[in-house]
Amino acid sequence: MPEGSAPPWRLWVDHERRIVSFHPTEGSQAMEFYDRELFLHCIDEYARRQYRYQ
Repeated sequence: MPEGSAPPWRLWVDHERRIVSFHPTEGSQAMEFYDRELFLHCIDEYARRQYRYQ
């Protein structure tokens, strides 16, 4: 991936409120993924843990 390029997939996770977002949100921690399978695995894992998506 070229230097300075944004990762192709991102999530923002608020563990306190148990919310996953696909855009920046206040109080959330950004997660960046370069691997599609890992990105999808994380989405599935948060759903399994009953996090809400917004």
